[in-house]
Amino acid sequence: MSADSQPTLTYAPYSINLSATLSGAEQQAVDALLTLLPANDAATASSKTEEEQSTLNIVRFVDGRGLACPMPLLKTKVALRDVTSGESLYVVATDANSQADITAFCRQSQQTDTANQLLLSLHRVTNPPPDDSVPSQRFDTIYHFIITKTDSN
Repeated sequence: MSADSQPTLTYAPYSINLSATLSGAEQQAVDALLTLLPANDAATASSKTEEEQSTLNIVRFVDGRGLACPMPLLKTKVALRDVTSGESLYVVATDANSQADITAFCRQSQQTDTANQLLLSLHRVTNPPPDDSVPSQRFDTIYHFIITKTDSN
């Protein structure tokens, strides 16, 4: 683990490092959101190749909860400017349209001849537990995306 990384979280088939470039508040938010994901997804683990079963280094976080389409995608595009090859961006959204927008955006990057392609390393949908402290801000469905920039060469 590099000196700028925090302890590794495990989400089969991945190990997830949170970079020290994330603020303390972002690290706490990412950690809390990742706990909503199932700890072990055997179907995902068996469908991944050995190369894809790796460590994801999250260096940026986009919180698109409560934002309507196309804002989660636009914020994702802006955040990807600061992500280099081999690094990942964690995006959460509550707008169902973001699911189609972000997966199509990643798929399109793989079809174009660009220096860096985008791999949608993780795409899951969760329902958060009730949070009585913020009743007016409760969202039923959260869409999780971890996008990894890869070198196409």
